[in-house]
Amino acid sequence: MPLKIMKLAITGTTSVSVDPTVERFFNEVAAQVVGAGTITIPVEDFWTDTGADATTLPALATDNSYFNVYINGVLQMESLSTYTPGGTGTGQLVITVPLGSTVEANSPVVLVVTNYAPDATTDIVT
Repeated sequence: MPLKIMKLAITGTTSVSVDPTVERFFNEVAAQVVGAGTITIPVEDFWTDTGADATTLPALATDNSYFNVYINGVLQMESLSTYTPGGTGTGQLVITVPLGSTVEANSPVVLVVTNYAPDATTDIVT
């Protein structure tokens, strides 16, 4: 008999699901901010999708989350925002307004927090 490579007869299938949880928070800037300056929005100054007052900003899942900040409907650069999750008195969003930039009073600020809960299942048949 000639030489041959022996290998296992195994098949496998993997199912992956990615389940995002998206939470949106809304605010209107109270007064004009001319850069260099900051806008600090505590959790209690945000509204939820239902119009209710926000009570907590969600934690960011390690390596499976992100947040976006929009001012007047325009996505802002990541380095301009600092997000701190938590409830009343701790959760907040701080936006840095660079020199030469202005955020007008009553401008809408939208914070979008996305967390993923990925799951994978592998079935091996021998």
